[in-house]
Amino acid sequence: MNTSLQGVLRAPYQPSSFALILAGVTAAIRKVGRVLKHRQDAAILAGFDDRMLSDIGLTRSDLRDAYAEPLWRDPTWILAKRARERQVNRPVITLPAPSLVPNTELGLPANNWRKRYAL
Repeated sequence: MNTSLQGVLRAPYQPSSFALILAGVTAAIRKVGRVLKHRQDAAILAGFDDRMLSDIGLTRSDLRDAYAEPLWRDPTWILAKRARERQVNRPVITLPAPSLVPNTELGLPANNWRKRYAL
């Protein structure tokens, strides 16, 4: 193998300090943008009435707690945590499903559709 190629193949890629700084700034800008977007989503939730909030497992105090976070923190993690806690602690109510088999106790013939639908 050519000696000049051997040195090139062995050297690992080392990003420049400019590339590292640019990557850090880009990541910070993306994080700020994501936090602002989530704050906007939380503001939309604040426009819901109490019944709609309770349907998704939240209360007005949850929204106040989320907005009490500093601006650089994502407020939606508090809302997601509270909704998850309420969902886990919600009692499960199971209702019996209606039967698909016709009930012959009501006096309706099970197999004769003419008698069943006769006027």
